[in-house]
Amino acid sequence: MVLIENQEYLCEEEKRLKQDREREAYWKRWGSYVAERQWATVREDYSHDGDAWSHFTHDMARTRTFRWGEDGIAGVSDSHGLQNIAFAFWNEKDDFLKERLFGLSNPQGNHGESLKECHFHLDNTPTHSYMKYLYKYPQRKFPYEDLIQENAKRSRLEKEYNLVDTGIFDDDRYWDIFIETAKEADDAEELLFRVTAYNRGPEPAPLHIVPHVWFRNTWSWGHEDIKKKPSIRKISATTAHSKHWKLGERYVQLSPSPGTGSSGDDVQPEQLFTENETNYKALWNGQNKTPYVKDGIHRRIIDEQTDAVNPENFGTKFAAWYAFDEDEGVPPGECAVVRFRLSRRYEGYLDEELFDDIIEQRRAEADEFYLRINPLPMAEDLRNIQRQALSGMLWCKQYYHFVWDQWANGDPGMPPPPPGRKAIRNKEWKHMYLDDILSMPDSWEYPFFAAWDSAFHCIPLTMIDPDFAKKQLDLFTREWYMHPNGQLPAYEWNFGDVNPPVHAWSLFRTFKLERKMYGREDFDFLERVFQKLLLNFTWWVNRKDADGKNIFEGGFLGLDNIGVFNRSDPLPTGGVLEQADSTGWMGFYCLNMLNICLELAKRRRIYEDMASKFFEHFIMISDAMQYRSGGEAKPLWNEEDGFYYDAISWGGPWSHQMPVRSLVGLIPLYSTLTLEPEVINKFPSFKKRLQWFIDNRKATADRNIASMKKRGKDDRLLLSLVSEDRLKKILKRMLDENEFLADHGIRSLSKFHKDHPYSMDVNGQKYEVAYLPGDSDSGLFGGNSNWRGPIWLAVNFLLIESLQRFFLYYGNDLKVECPTGSGDYMHLGHVAEEIQHRLQHLFARGDDGRRAINDGHQMLDYDPNWKDYLWFHEFFDGDTGRGLGATHQCGWTGLIAKMIHDTGITCRLPQTPRTPTAAAAHYFDDIWASTGKPKKPHHLRRSSTSRSIGFRSDWETSTNGEEETMPLNRTNSIGYLDSEALKQKAEMDDKVAHYVSDQLERVKSGESADIDHGEFETSLDGAFDNPTNGRQKGEDDYFSR
Repeated sequence: MVLIENQEYLCEEEKRLKQDREREAYWKRWGSYVAERQWATVREDYSHDGDAWSHFTHDMARTRTFRWGEDGIAGVSDSHGLQNIAFAFWNEKDDFLKERLFGLSNPQGNHGESLKECHFHLDNTPTHSYMKYLYKYPQRKFPYEDLIQENAKRSRLEKEYNLVDTGIFDDDRYWDIFIETAKEADDAEELLFRVTAYNRGPEPAPLHIVPHVWFRNTWSWGHEDIKKKPSIRKISATTAHSKHWKLGERYVQLSPSPGTGSSGDDVQPEQLFTENETNYKALWNGQNKTPYVKDGIHRRIIDEQTDAVNPENFGTKFAAWYAFDEDEGVPPGECAVVRFRLSRRYEGYLDEELFDDIIEQRRAEADEFYLRINPLPMAEDLRNIQRQALSGMLWCKQYYHFVWDQWANGDPGMPPPPPGRKAIRNKEWKHMYLDDILSMPDSWEYPFFAAWDSAFHCIPLTMIDPDFAKKQLDLFTREWYMHPNGQLPAYEWNFGDVNPPVHAWSLFRTFKLERKMYGREDFDFLERVFQKLLLNFTWWVNRKDADGKNIFEGGFLGLDNIGVFNRSDPLPTGGVLEQADSTGWMGFYCLNMLNICLELAKRRRIYEDMASKFFEHFIMISDAMQYRSGGEAKPLWNEEDGFYYDAISWGGPWSHQMPVRSLVGLIPLYSTLTLEPEVINKFPSFKKRLQWFIDNRKATADRNIASMKKRGKDDRLLLSLVSEDRLKKILKRMLDENEFLADHGIRSLSKFHKDHPYSMDVNGQKYEVAYLPGDSDSGLFGGNSNWRGPIWLAVNFLLIESLQRFFLYYGNDLKVECPTGSGDYMHLGHVAEEIQHRLQHLFARGDDGRRAINDGHQMLDYDPNWKDYLWFHEFFDGDTGRGLGATHQCGWTGLIAKMIHDTGITCRLPQTPRTPTAAAAHYFDDIWASTGKPKKPHHLRRSSTSRSIGFRSDWETSTNGEEETMPLNRTNSIGYLDSEALKQKAEMDDKVAHYVSDQLERVKSGESADIDHGEFETSLDGAFDNPTNGRQKGEDDYFSR
């Protein structure tokens, strides 16, 4: 439960989370786990050359069965992806059924793979008790060829050509299709689905809504007894019966839909059945295993081939066809509605009034849950941004299945893969057996895990679902993920690539954030993952510091094209690349492991010794990075420029710094930690070792730590790769708006290189780094990302935390000019807050009504049916803030939710000058009114002629962004609060209101938000004797679920 003023109150969603954690009910068995793209993934690639994009294309996906997963629009499945529910549509103009989202493959896009659709993840809860998805479907013919051809014409120096650029939405000729899913209050297995499609255009238009229910094909590969093949069968005009040997029996119960034509007749669903089997005849002119194949439903609806579906009404793939085509279709401004449920009960009919009440109650409970997460007052726009960011992260949870042995060697029921295929990629990862729900970086562009992305995901995920966040961190260190040598898998294109070592940081932050927000300390989780990270730390030391100099290599380290050369390849100059960022990351790794050791030492004193080990290792890294002597190479620090640079080393004194001012030189700032005096005194062994080091290695200690005689704020000790003098020099550049500081955050490359590119001529070839604020101008690392100028939230987030740690030590004694040259000085806590505000300005609507991410697009900024919906891009233009790369990168871009949580209360509007009062002035104009007390409820009208939501004046607000709160007082499967529960809720509402009032007064008085050291560092806020373990009843095997 979220703690407010140390008071506990479980809202309905938190009760479900508690039941799931204690294994009283499996609320997470069903969720939004279906990928938005399964085609062209490495798992589905069985080619001879590893060309996944060509081997399994978007066009093939209609007819070819997937081996490792499924995809769909607004898809829901069980936690092993066995049974799937998703939605298809047809506007009577397209050549094929819209069953999945369309996008360009990597070779087709001028900036790599790119989604070419308009959809939004509007709402979701951790138990998936309520989910809401918006798909904007054109009424004109979808411009597939136009998107392919126009992007093919464009160079890498031009912008992408997206769906909103085609004119397809002109005159509002499109459908707003809202897809809602809810669960019953007393049964986690009962799923309700409602589709509400609004005709935004000026004329009537036809629409076919075709919900699909199907089984992932597990029976064709030769690993499963064919007798276990599941089935779905028609048993009445509105019900289909599904049967699976693992999932049991379920019923798809359909409701006739209110008609939209002049006859007033209901729209009756037509049930269609086929098999989830490949159409070999259509693909390769081969022989089909069954007359009814994967694209049978498409051919029945689009091509009117009645023999394409099974007349005996059974199969492994089912669809309910609702055709809203009477009188030329749905009138303008009206809507079509489809309701159905997946149930373990057979009732023979669907009670629409009860059905709608359940969905509305789940939505109201979702409102309450998110309000409890962040009850502080803020602009409604920021609250909307935060909720969509967190909801998007939950929509990016996907089922991921991969078994190396089966993938590499092929299946007994299929022809063997080409010889040598297994040697193309991932041949060293034979131990992998993955069958889990994972947090993906993006729902379409990156439907596969990425190790360092996942570490960042865990921070905002911990805000709403600590158990899921912890499971992600735990999984990556389990023996079926982590390599036996200790390396963490990077991503499926090359598990052996090296990502920055951020998991120790994420582990510690997740542990601390759960304690802060929920009052739970899961020491078992902390210790278990820490023990596995010891293997990973050793792998780094042995593999990336081969010479034992404490200067590390690492390759591209997730920063793709940031260097002069491809940092993953051998240097054309010869020698070894000594990386400031890799070495900075390892210092960061050491300090986080030290923090964890001290936390664990509260319960087991043996960890004091390990803390001493990581302390000394950090000092050695710090010294090697900055101070070398004798015949050794130059340090990575450049005193003249006041910055860190990568260097090429040829051994001995022979080295060459490459003076590129990039994020590489800022990453050493991450390596900072403050030690609380109370903590040091509590661990005598660690304190003794610390003092011994200072006394006996005085020169090294004086160079790398503020000595015991020079304590900081509140008597703290500081460990850092940078001294105060170097910190000031780095920040002078970082906070210069002509270098790193942009209107919307910190750039990945200094703007200095716009007019002063850095280049090297090697063997007649010129290598150059120049400032590129937008998309990449090369195909390096796929060409769909760029680290030569754009703003990336994840690395900004770590810079902000570093500044906050420095503030914990220096306090008000250290102030820097921000921005450089402005004459405005502030302490580092305020600098951190300023950067967070600038990052929020990427998304927040300015006083001109525009959002920076939308790049001045009139429709996205001002149209009432678009302006409140957001895309969470992968990265952002360093000059303008326009969104770039993947559009649903709620993974690490979801970190904006944590920034809003921490500083939204003081965030001024974009374009508003920063003054002492401007930070909070808009709260009292755009007042936040909800303190948990419901607004006046709207009343649901019921009659045989008003079941279409479009005929209900009160419903529009509940499906178009400005939602009205419902009272939490319904009964039965809807959800019931008895009088005692309502009393407890009212008491908690009063405490929340008091807390909010106090915070408002603090903001009015001009006080800045305090930085909670307990959220970053080891402190004495956790009990040493009999602390809460964080594990609840029945949780011992939670992570093996």
